[in-house]
Amino acid sequence: MMVDALLWLSFGGPEAPEDVRPFLENVTRGRGVPPERLDEVEAHYQHFGGVSPINRLNREAIEAVRDELERQGIDLPIYFGNRNWHPLVEDTLAQMKADGVRTALVFPTSAYGGYSACRQYDEDIARARAAVPDAPELIKLRQFFDHPLFIGAFADAVREAASSLPDDTRLVFTAHSVPTSADQAGGPPEEGGHRYSRQVAEAARLVAAELDAPEYDVVWQSRSGPPRIPWLAPDIVDHLETVRAEAVVVCPVGFVSDHLEVVWDLDTEAKAKAKELGIEFARAATPGTDPRFAELVVELVREHIADAPARKLSDLTAAGCTRNGEPCAVACCEPPRRPGA
Repeated sequence: MMVDALLWLSFGGPEAPEDVRPFLENVTRGRGVPPERLDEVEAHYQHFGGVSPINRLNREAIEAVRDELERQGIDLPIYFGNRNWHPLVEDTLAQMKADGVRTALVFPTSAYGGYSACRQYDEDIARARAAVPDAPELIKLRQFFDHPLFIGAFADAVREAASSLPDDTRLVFTAHSVPTSADQAGGPPEEGGHRYSRQVAEAARLVAAELDAPEYDVVWQSRSGPPRIPWLAPDIVDHLETVRAEAVVVCPVGFVSDHLEVVWDLDTEAKAKAKELGIEFARAATPGTDPRFAELVVELVREHIADAPARKLSDLTAAGCTRNGEPCAVACCEPPRRPGA
């Protein structure tokens, strides 16, 4: 397949204190999130000077992928666009068109299926193409939750984090919580739904197997929305109340970079709760800064431009290869129903 560019598509985040509130309003538009919840989350961002690290981390990862493409002799420019904050994907796509890009691959910064982790990126692509007349063709790369480079990077990060902890250490995996209704809709009926939580559980199992760790927990973090709506549980902070060990090592297997939901929910809130409970706490690094992550992205690109084999460590579906924002399957990763809808 002939392609002209790679579009790096991410969530976005504020880069100045005055950006925080409009960014949060973009994120939560139409979701019925109460203003007091926005106030609470805004305070988390302002705790770090009103700047999320996510854009910086994306730019650093893009540079690493550029270097890896060059190392492998692949001439492919990379463009950066976001869903919720600048550089917005619509603006990026307009620039790509102006530069003469006709067909581009899209790397979304999520390893998983489900609505927010996968289908919403299809919607981003469709929205951006609708805003740009004669927009380039866009082909989204597949999910990579069980790629050996992804699993290996997390396993080594856990080893490093746990190296100074006592023998009596509990391994705990975390990922972003979602409404249970969204998770139930997250897969074709013949697969029983629950694509997101099943993939998270499988990634955790694969990392634990690499570590030869027969016992571990899978928990959740970063929930939002009205309390009356059930979300995947338990939350990491609540779970720490039940841990019967001297120490915990937390692996944020649901995230590719140390953005705000990692540094606040884990490095701040969960760490403080562990200290309160007298539990030693360590958090494994996310893979975005590991050289293997750039290799992973280039492998996904080569699946399209060079018919490279897809490397996977599980039999679960790794969907997501879609064109121009069309969903990959009927009833796959459906958006959650809003209250009253």
